[in-house]
Amino acid sequence: MARRGETRNESLLTRAVVAVFDFVRRAEFEILLFLFFFIAYLVFKDITSRPEYNQMFVKKPGGPEFWPF
Repeated sequence: MARRGETRNESLLTRAVVAVFDFVRRAEFEILLFLFFFIAYLVFKDITSRPEYNQMFVKKPGGPEFWPF
């Protein structure tokens, strides 16, 4: 593998791939943290969009009773 200063012989594609892997190696924690929050957001959005979740906020037709017990 060539040293950092000897990048003249490497192709543009090789240098781009090395740069991407170098970025991922340096920003691994931030990428994983972002993915964690993004997946948590998608799961929470899916759960709260279901009608069963929102049934506790719907008024009952029998009267002003908010709590079911």
